[in-house]
Formats: sequence, structure tokens, C-alpha cells
Amino acid sequence: MSIKTLEEHRSFGGVQGFYEHASDTVGLPMRFGVYRPPQALAGAPVPVLFYLAGLTCNEQTFAMKAGAQEHAARLGLMLVTPDTSPRDTGIEGADKDWDFGVGAGFYLDATQPPWARHWRMESWITGELLALIQGQFAGREDAVGVFGHSMGGHGALTLALKHPQHFRSVSAFAPICAPIDVPWGQKAFTNYLGGDRAAWAGHDACALIAHGSRTLHILVDQGEADPFLESQLLPGRLEETCRAAGQPLTLRRHAGYDHGYYFISTFIREHLEHHAGALA
Repeated sequence: MSIKTLEEHRSFGGVQGFYEHASDTVGLPMRFGVYRPPQALAGAPVPVLFYLAGLTCNEQTFAMKAGAQEHAARLGLMLVTPDTSPRDTGIEGADKDWDFGVGAGFYLDATQPPWARHWRMESWITGELLALIQGQFAGREDAVGVFGHSMGGHGALTLALKHPQHFRSVSAFAPICAPIDVPWGQKAFTNYLGGDRAAWAGHDACALIAHGSRTLHILVDQGEADPFLESQLLPGRLEETCRAAGQPLTLRRHAGYDHGYYFISTFIREHLEHHAGALA
């Protein structure tokens, strides 16, 4: 599988790169970032941690804003940042709304036209991209974790719950915990998946846990000054669902913190240490 290097930068003894490949799964070129820590450059296979970004973001957002490379270098973690949706699809209206379409793939495979042709984020990440990272970047096949923010936190939780054979650790910053019941999720699911709410349940962390899906210990950080806390995120719902189902969860609430990357960068070290411990 050929990869086009878009740019590479030395960072904390490693290399932060951004790349593109022709995706058979999506049917379009897809972009992603990879931070290779010094241990990987020295030839050692290292654990891999996927970060799934939120609405309007792309493969560069986390790498530029979170301050994660220093901690990844110390811990020997490879960081992978997929783009948040297909781009340049030619679909009319795909870039009309900031919370749907371009930059808002919701980490699922769409089933409804016209989105079903290219919006195949779940299959791309868990199949094609994962295999590419393990095959061409020397990521360890037995040590892969996933985390994310907001829409990407939703993606991290649902992919970890649905694909435990791939992901051995999971965490999230301010995730959309119950997308079935909030406007962002309802808009995306109606358009991508159709009107059958039973199909939506396969992409809702709370519904998955309630119906028996399990993953290893979940770490979630949530800012209490987040403007989307009660309208879109509903972390209390996740807490209640995990308690009832016996799913291990640590939910940490932080007074004064909002929804942005100042919040993420404050607690990024602890998330990377959470994953490093699980993937060691």
C-alpha cells in the first residue's frame, strides 16, 4: 500500500509526520498523522495509540495543540491521528454544516445514500489504516489503544466496545456519551444510518454497554464549564450505565475547564500514562 509523505518534523527525538494514502475502503485519498517516538526510530516495535478528533478537526489538530509528543516520546508510544471524514467527495451539501458531513464522520460506516459510498470511517480505521500502521510503521499488533475528544471520544468508546480484538485500552475527553439522545448524534445518525433507532444503538456507547458490550477500564475526563455538558455530552448517563452493567469506569470532573484543547493539554499526560500502562 503506497503512502504519500506530506510533511515530517523532528519532535522530542522522534518524528511527527502527516501522510496520505489511496483508501480502497473509502474510495478516496485519506490523510492521517503519525508520531514515531525515538524508540520506534531506533527500530523497536512500539505500542500504538489512535487519537480520534472532534467536530471540524482534521489529522493535524491534535498533533499541533495537545502537547502529546513529549509524553509519547518518554513512554515510547506511537500516536496515530486519522482525519475526521472523507474530503472532496463531490457530494452536494457535504460541507454545508459544521456538525455534519465534512469534518464530522462520527467514526461509523454510513448506510444511507449519498453518504454510504465514502463515509466508511469505522471500516477504514479498524481495517485498512490499522493494518497500514502495523505493516509500514512497525506498530505492535498486540498493543493498540484508542482515545479521543467529543465526537472522537464517542468514536473511541464505541470502537473499543465493538472491536475488543483490536483495542486493549480506551479513554476519552468530553465524549458524546449517548448520541442517540442528543442533537449532534441524532442529526448524524438520521442522515448516515436512516430513521431506524435500532441501528443507531450500535453506535452509542451507553446502548452498547447496556446491551452487553464490554471493554477494559475506561478513563474519561470532563470539564464542568463545558458549554456542551448537558446538551450534547451527558457523562452522567455513561456513569450510570457503567455502574449498572459492571463496566469499569473512572470519570473525573474538573471545575472551570471547558471543551477545548487547553483542557485536553492539561490532562494529556495522564491519558498517555493510562494507555502506556495497559499496553506495556
